[in-house]
Amino acid sequence: MKAENQKRIIISGGGTGGHIFPAIAIANAIVRLEPSADILFVGALGRMEMEKVPAAGYRIIGLNIQGFQRRSIIKNLLLPFKILKSILKAKAILRNFRPHVAIGVGGYASGPLLIAARQEQIPYLVQEQNSYAGRTNKYLGERAEKVCVAFDDMDLFFPSEKILFTGNPIRKEVVEIAGKKEAGLAYHGLSVNKKTLLITGGSLGAQTLNESVMMALDKIMEAEVQVIWQCGSYYFEAYNRQLNDEYRKYIILTPFLQKMDMAYAAADIIISRAGAGTIAELCAVAKPMILVPSPNVAEDHQTRNAEALVNKNAALLVKDHEAKERLIEQAIVLLENSIQCDELSRNSKKLAILNADELIAHEVLAIAETHRVN
Repeated sequence: MKAENQKRIIISGGGTGGHIFPAIAIANAIVRLEPSADILFVGALGRMEMEKVPAAGYRIIGLNIQGFQRRSIIKNLLLPFKILKSILKAKAILRNFRPHVAIGVGGYASGPLLIAARQEQIPYLVQEQNSYAGRTNKYLGERAEKVCVAFDDMDLFFPSEKILFTGNPIRKEVVEIAGKKEAGLAYHGLSVNKKTLLITGGSLGAQTLNESVMMALDKIMEAEVQVIWQCGSYYFEAYNRQLNDEYRKYIILTPFLQKMDMAYAAADIIISRAGAGTIAELCAVAKPMILVPSPNVAEDHQTRNAEALVNKNAALLVKDHEAKERLIEQAIVLLENSIQCDELSRNSKKLAILNADELIAHEVLAIAETHRVN
């Protein structure tokens, strides 16, 4: 039996760390504000959330859903059937769990769950991370109770009366870096007398960033720059075999960053993709950043995310197809320009929103209270 006074909340989405970590941050904030809340996650089978969410202490149910495969027509033939089947399963989950409100954070499972919630007349909230909304979220935003956004001018995509500017939730433990620079360098075995470059391709790694580093190893040595290079587990073995002892004096290669705060703290400059969640963290740590948007995302939204920061002089942008030739060289030049580094840091810090998780959680609980149906 479900307690009569207990708020039941369902959170859907995932696929990458950029969706999963904000979703968990929202759940944690809800529990801080209302410890009795009953939270259920819905994700995509075989994706990261099926491991990360239980590790964070929450239940999750998986849908057999995937995204559009740009490189495989055959795999897309079954997609409409998977979507329909996922919507039907999502309806069954909703009828069993009887949530007072649903939250969609983006990712494969978010669409089917919120479509089912819309059809079942369950109130829902959309958390739009990016500066350019995709088709599914634009459709869902029309009937959402609220759409929580992190960029300006989102009334281009959603009804203005539904928009709530909250920023994107971040992992607070990884952005608390004040006073940790020396500890971060020591953790990675790096010198306090050299400039440090952090290159991170996210939880899955980024081939372009990895190839950009490999092509510039000699430039890195000549500039005497030390590099923390998070390449992704898929790429680690191949690149690890190619680094000789001389390169290893300057390069710390790792498949995944176990202590992100130590990497952020050690860095003088950060090179990254331009996922919305990553950008939110980078603004919070306020280090000079060079963004290389992934071209393999819907509506090229990472480029739009990066441009939103570039327009406020809070980041530099290098296009994916130019990165192998320009990226590391530009980073080395930036490391020597303390005035520009300071300016980028100041401007990115102005964009940081540290309590996005609680702003969203307050709104979720308000919707749940208004639409309480036991």
